[in-house]
Amino acid sequence: MSDTAFWRFMMVSALIISSVAAGILIPQILLIAFRKKLFDEPDERKIHHSTVPRLGGIAFEPVILFTMFILLVFDVHALRFQLMTELGENVLCLSICVCSLILLYLVGIADDLIGVKYSAKFVVQIGCGLLFLFGGLYISDMHGLFFLNDRLPWFLFWPLTVLLVVFIINALNLIDGIDGLASGLSGVALGYYGVVFFEIGEYAFALIAFSTLGTVIPFFYYNVFGKAEKQQKIFMGDTGSLTIGLILSFLSFRMANVYIEPSHTCLSRVHPFFLAFGPLLVPCMDVVRVFIHRIRMGNSPFLPDKSHIHHKLLSLGMSQHKTMVVILLFSAFFIVSCLILSKRMEPTLLLLCCIALYTFLNIWLSKRIAKKESSEKK
Repeated sequence: MSDTAFWRFMMVSALIISSVAAGILIPQILLIAFRKKLFDEPDERKIHHSTVPRLGGIAFEPVILFTMFILLVFDVHALRFQLMTELGENVLCLSICVCSLILLYLVGIADDLIGVKYSAKFVVQIGCGLLFLFGGLYISDMHGLFFLNDRLPWFLFWPLTVLLVVFIINALNLIDGIDGLASGLSGVALGYYGVVFFEIGEYAFALIAFSTLGTVIPFFYYNVFGKAEKQQKIFMGDTGSLTIGLILSFLSFRMANVYIEPSHTCLSRVHPFFLAFGPLLVPCMDVVRVFIHRIRMGNSPFLPDKSHIHHKLLSLGMSQHKTMVVILLFSAFFIVSCLILSKRMEPTLLLLCCIALYTFLNIWLSKRIAKKESSEKK
């Protein structure tokens, strides 16, 4: 078996093993949640109207780690030692990732079971950002974005790195408002990272992406198609959103720090910012817009409301499933467009165009909602 064939086998195996493991574990979590009455109770802000467990994210980290170590065992017994070598070469940043995951996983479980203050969660997230720095994962070169071409001094890229880690983690957490949206956006991003890392030969990180994607797929099924009245529906909760948010932060920062050989003609000319963070633009831009809206309304930016893009689409009469599909397609459109246009456009101009397009879309939706409500009053 050639090296390329071996790694393809490992990627497919990661996807299958994690999917099967999560598919077995999630029903057991559902059973325990209903026996112990661990529900996410509906209220006036939430979309769902039934009692649904929110402990699906408990399955994520154990399944991902189980998959990675099972594949490592196979690698050793097959006398290939290629995965072991890949992990050994990246042991520092991978160790940082696991340590950060454990911290956020424990905080997420505590939050889902008894509740944790925002300030406490932010402290832990900031700690994870600092761990990224010690693992060599940081943004020190903007590659011309915002017209910054020189390496940033440490007193700038340290806080920038921590801010971005905290921001990405919370972006996924805050957009988790309807069935399948957070897991769907994560799935799109994880599939992207898995393929790109595989193409550039960063196989350990591709395995992490595919292992996580395989874990998300069964959850997506139970979250979107599970029936609450049959006790088959589940939410990921903060445990899941924090875990996936951290992994996406880790993969995006790693992508921003890899060197792509000129032989990879499709990727070598893509701007590093859009190559690394393109899959996260939609949730990140939505969070910024929502925060600005809440501040303009005189509310706390952390106070939940119904101003996210999925709330606007629901207000126009779309179903949850249709809203989710529309946003996922929009995210895929952003990814492909940024990959293509970043080869030809100045990066700052491209980012401003993305923000302008997203802003225009939200203004248009707001006008459509106002027009609909006006016609309903007549």
